[in-house]
Amino acid sequence: MQPFRTWRTSQPGRRGTDLRHVWTRMIRLMALLPSGGGLRDEDWARRHRLLTTILAATIVLLTAFGVFADGLNGTWLTTVFLILPCVIAASRLPGRRLPSTFVALGFVMACGGFVAIAHGLTEAHFSFFIVIAALALYRDWTPFGMFLLGTTLHHGVFGVLVSNRTYDHDAAFAHPWTWALLHAVAVLLAAGFQLVQWKMTESEERRSQQNLDESQAQLSIAFDQTPVPMAMISPEGRLLRTNEAYRGWLDLPEELPAGFTVDDLPITPADATSPGMFDHILSADEPVATTREYRRLDNGRHIWVDVHATGLRDQRGRLRLIFVHCVDVTDNRRHQEELRRQVRQDSLTGLLSRSAFENDLSELLATEPDQVSVIYVDVDRFKSINDGAGHTAGDDVLRALSARLAATVPDGSLVARLGGDEFVVALPGGIETALRTGHGLLDACAEPLLVDGGYLQISISVGVASASGGPAEAVVLAADTAMYAAKRAGGNRVAEFNDTMRVAVQDRIAAEARLRRALAGDRDTALPVWFQPIVGADGELAGAETLVRMRTPEGDIVGPNLFVPAAEETGLIVPLGEHVLNRAVRHLIEWGDQLGYVSVNVSPRQLAEPDFVPDVAALLASHPGLDPSRLILEITETALLGSSLDVQQRLEMLKAIGVRIALDDFGTGYSSLTWLQSIPADIVKLDRSFVAGLSADPRKSSIIEAVLWLARSLNMAVVAEGVEDEADWEALRALGCPSAQGYYFSRPLPPAEFEQKVLQRSRMATTP
Repeated sequence: MQPFRTWRTSQPGRRGTDLRHVWTRMIRLMALLPSGGGLRDEDWARRHRLLTTILAATIVLLTAFGVFADGLNGTWLTTVFLILPCVIAASRLPGRRLPSTFVALGFVMACGGFVAIAHGLTEAHFSFFIVIAALALYRDWTPFGMFLLGTTLHHGVFGVLVSNRTYDHDAAFAHPWTWALLHAVAVLLAAGFQLVQWKMTESEERRSQQNLDESQAQLSIAFDQTPVPMAMISPEGRLLRTNEAYRGWLDLPEELPAGFTVDDLPITPADATSPGMFDHILSADEPVATTREYRRLDNGRHIWVDVHATGLRDQRGRLRLIFVHCVDVTDNRRHQEELRRQVRQDSLTGLLSRSAFENDLSELLATEPDQVSVIYVDVDRFKSINDGAGHTAGDDVLRALSARLAATVPDGSLVARLGGDEFVVALPGGIETALRTGHGLLDACAEPLLVDGGYLQISISVGVASASGGPAEAVVLAADTAMYAAKRAGGNRVAEFNDTMRVAVQDRIAAEARLRRALAGDRDTALPVWFQPIVGADGELAGAETLVRMRTPEGDIVGPNLFVPAAEETGLIVPLGEHVLNRAVRHLIEWGDQLGYVSVNVSPRQLAEPDFVPDVAALLASHPGLDPSRLILEITETALLGSSLDVQQRLEMLKAIGVRIALDDFGTGYSSLTWLQSIPADIVKLDRSFVAGLSADPRKSSIIEAVLWLARSLNMAVVAEGVEDEADWEALRALGCPSAQGYYFSRPLPPAEFEQKVLQRSRMATTP
């Protein structure tokens, strides 16, 4: 009994397990079938219209077939009257399921009527196979299943009632329900591939939808969380979607009111006459990127916005959506404007900067039909203001002067500070306008300037020029040249640029070009160094001064007066001086003990270079066998007086490495004899103006005698320059001058000729 009781108590559990297995298999089987649905409303409506139209067309087709068969008899009439209500219901009923069901019923009627009119012809049954494929367009089991059920009932019921109009063979007449099931199975099998295609389409659409959902999620994250304000706008101007940055930027609510459009945004174009931005986007075929100024309606503040808009269009080219992102560039715009202002304005005076003036002057010359005047202004003895009162006072003077210049010139004039104490003015008009304005500036500066609570009297040198068209650099250079002419004439005056100055400017430009070519080429060939001997009182060779020449492309030798001034003005004197210094040392080493020393002229521009002293030290260090005292650097007295550098310190540094210093052209400056005490010089070179005619001028003898006495007391040597005749040389020897140089002994000579004519002779008592 125990086994029996165990079996009975275990049956309910086993049955439950079996039912679960069956249910699981059914679920798995159903999963293999298409689920149906999934069509968008517009897609379903388009398919429904097609099938409804085809159903309505079957009436016409059945009518035509009936005419050629038995005529329009009762069978035809019944079929038509059964199809018409289905067509009307399919067209008028709302929703999806009822209209599609009536379409399926209508097709059952149409196919059954066609078979009946054809007297059960087997080929007429093919219409059922066609319709089942058509109804699969609905992707809905209701019309699909309704048609299968209707097909089975038609074959069974009508096979029994009117078998001769349902089938055309005896077997079907005898067993109509069997053949009805066979036909239903055949139709279902015929629809198998439709079901497979339906299922595959659903799977593909599901994967596509998943991909689309992922893309939309990514887009939502990128759209909603980006810090850039973004919006999606319909072609009608409605805001379809905005991100948090957009709403925060314009202070919009989280949920926009229904129908909110671009016209409701709290900004409006700053220029009311400009075309609307949205209209511009609508009319553009390409993406739009522009920057516009807007005024906020909530606070009235003006903002600059970079707007980038891209229109999304359908296959027909119709605009469906506008994607816009905006960047508020107000701060960047203001920063750029400030940078432009800084570029255009001189930071010290507020006048135009050099670059802004050159640009504006070029535009003025290009647009002005008549002449344009340029006035160049430089403060006389401005260095003394800086040295005496300090650079802060100098800046105050420049600011006060700039205000006076701007107030004096006619309205609309261009006024700029080019740098330092140089100013320039440009205005329309010929040379008369320039002269009148220049004298007006001169008169305005006759009144003392109010500087730091006190009054300071200054004077200016003014150069004027005019031009009609042409490059701006040319007319500015002309006015600059005229200004220097005024300064050389004593300052505090106006000078007009003339043809003589023009020739000088052209010569200076040509000299600069030649010098640049020479420095860029073979310097030994293009810039040879020559030597002029310096002899002692006993006629013995003491040393030589190094002098540079230029060889033109034609082979001519050009003196330094034709290119050194241009080198001084352009800064090319630095590489030129470096070349001369290196060649002088090289020749000194080559000649060994035959020559006591070489002297090399040094420009104030060279002395101002921070690397000059280290470079000289490095040059001497590269020749350890050379006694540094055999190198003499000549500095002009006028250069020392006009320099704002602390030359004392640099000269002391040069002396510390063993180099000797010579004060060249002594007596041409404004210094007194006692000024020598403050200069760490080893040699004083008397200017040729004291030597020429010395034998016939007792006053010059007295001056030279005083210089010689002072030099000896300061332990300095003296070299007299410019000795050209024997009488002057004898007078110098009588005064006790230790050495001299000049044409009386020798002209400057190329190294080879200097070696042949000078070094190989022990004495130089007469001119070679």
